[in-house]
Amino acid sequence: MLQVGVALFLFTSLEGFAIPYIAAPRLGLSVHTLSSLQGVLLIGMGLLWPRLELTVTISKVAFWFLIYSAFAILAAYLMAAIWGAGNTTMPLAAGAARGNAFQELAIKAVGYSSAPTGIIAFVLILWGLRVGGAAR
Repeated sequence: MLQVGVALFLFTSLEGFAIPYIAAPRLGLSVHTLSSLQGVLLIGMGLLWPRLELTVTISKVAFWFLIYSAFAILAAYLMAAIWGAGNTTMPLAAGAARGNAFQELAIKAVGYSSAPTGIIAFVLILWGLRVGGAAR
């Protein structure tokens, strides 16, 4: 998880140079900011992970759900930025950027798929931090 967090920092560093050339620069800036935030989140979670009281299976589920959630929402924003679309799903970030029906549906499907996996991951992580388990 630490490596993925640092890789996101590398991605955000390189993506920042592309912002002026993206179809929707405001969304490109959102991608830049979001990937930075996710890098910090994953580094923090990577440092926290050894303290979790979870079975191996539940730990793997939480890990992969968290990774999927982070990359799915980042992918949705990146697709929107490159296509110059996304107004129906992320109107504050996209502004007037509106794509065709397929693009808007793809952004919505990928973006919305990140919510359940992220929520499940955070519930499992919170469960792994339970006080009784940490005292042992």
